Amino acid sequence: MTTQLLRLGVFTFSLIIASGLRAAPAAPDKGVTVVPNEASNRVDVLVDGQPFTSYIWPDTLKKPVLFPLRAASGTIITRGYPLDPRPGERTDHPHHVGLWLNYENVNGVDFWNNSTALPADQQAKMGTIVHRRIVKTSSGSDQGELQVEMDWIMPDSQPILHESADFIFRAGPGRRVVDRISTLTALDKPVVFKDAKDGMLGLRVRRELEQPSTDAVTYTDASGRPTTVKAMDTNGVTGLYRSSEGKTGDAVWATRGRWTMLTGKVNQEDITLVMLDNPLNVGFPTYWHARGYGLFAVNPLGQGVFSNGKETLNFTIQPKQSATFRYRLVILEGAATTNQVETLYHQFVDEVK
Repeated sequence: MTTQLLRLGVFTFSLIIASGLRAAPAAPDKGVTVVPNEASNRVDVLVDGQPFTSYIWPDTLKKPVLFPLRAASGTIITRGYPLDPRPGERTDHPHHVGLWLNYENVNGVDFWNNSTALPADQQAKMGTIVHRRIVKTSSGSDQGELQVEMDWIMPDSQPILHESADFIFRAGPGRRVVDRISTLTALDKPVVFKDAKDGMLGLRVRRELEQPSTDAVTYTDASGRPTTVKAMDTNGVTGLYRSSEGKTGDAVWATRGRWTMLTGKVNQEDITLVMLDNPLNVGFPTYWHARGYGLFAVNPLGQGVFSNGKETLNFTIQPKQSATFRYRLVILEGAATTNQVETLYHQFVDEVK
């Protein structure tokens, strides 16, 4: 049943891509163009007429995501599975799709691990983030913008949070940038983000950008469901994490930092991915949920988990109150130095208040 659902999801997504590209209005050849196509549950972002990424909300996903993401060269940096599987890539964690934002424990309900790969009875206990409307799109010579609204829905079908998300897409020579600025507003009851491992802004990278490992590892989510990441051939796998605090490789996981970068090669093309935290965010500097198998995530709220109980947060948004989370992903062609990334970090802090 799970395999059939995933195949159906791939087929449906392929149809969405095809119909979306046919139905969308023609895009200008220059600049960053944001092209909504609500009939196909997508908004396409193009740079000089070439695809950069798409904001999508198909029925086969339990939250809206950006998928896929590309470097300036056109090279895709995100994993294809489960929407567009590629030979030789991992098929674990089907809820890891593109670039997304959610959390594992929101008033006791798991939003992070939900997917159509789960049995129906388990899906019924999970949270779902539902796209509601496109508020605004704009295009320009060097940046475009997409504003959307979503609701975080509990298993009883009642919304618990309203999200207003502002995506800013920037482009330059050898560079692509995505800002996600999400404001979460509690509705009629307090919303507690209990300390948990899985959150909050997540990116799942392609196989070549994973860190080489020959070990099989099993991870368990908050509900006790195990997921095994199998050992695989590491030929062509070149990724390496490095944080603002000088941590490298697997040592980045469960440590704080203002930024972390992931460097690697795809078909001999050097690529650097940089994820940046912002001093205005809760929990700054964030903990990094950066796994060698390709999950590159920021989790400012799981402080009890990552500190082995030395810290506690259990962040709460009171009724009718809001919290804003500001993050930037930079995709660079070529290798980058820590000094270059520091410059990117200060630019982000100066630009996003």
